[in-house]
Amino acid sequence: MKLNQATDYAFRMVLYLASLPEGAKITGASLAEKQNIPERFLLKIMRSLTAAGIMKSYRGVEGGFALNRSAKEITLFDVIEAVEGQTELQRCLQDLGSCTRACSGMCSIYTAFADIQRDLAMKLKSINFYDLAAQEADAMGIEFPQNIE
Repeated sequence: MKLNQATDYAFRMVLYLASLPEGAKITGASLAEKQNIPERFLLKIMRSLTAAGIMKSYRGVEGGFALNRSAKEITLFDVIEAVEGQTELQRCLQDLGSCTRACSGMCSIYTAFADIQRDLAMKLKSINFYDLAAQEADAMGIEFPQNIE
């Protein structure tokens, strides 16, 4: 499984917003500059993140973007699914009819990949952006604004 560039940018965008005080918003232009992401591409990715309920968008002069949920509630899995769509390691995991052997998910390869996919999804769902932002702040020796609970 290889994640595309848009997903990498989405991780960076969500991580940056998770590092700000809760409820903080930022303009697309400012976020694009701070994260070195082409602004047009950033806006396209933001549409996917907004549609998935990860980000919210504010219009007008005071407009911008903010996290729609707590950073503790946004996982790596959420962002991948928002940008990439539903992803499977093996085609037959999503569509049993796609098996060229016509075994309908009864082969050992299907079983092995189903287990790997389940474990990968569980791991990605266990990593949230609050923890990632806190780790990054700690590694950089800066105070994390959301550490106050």
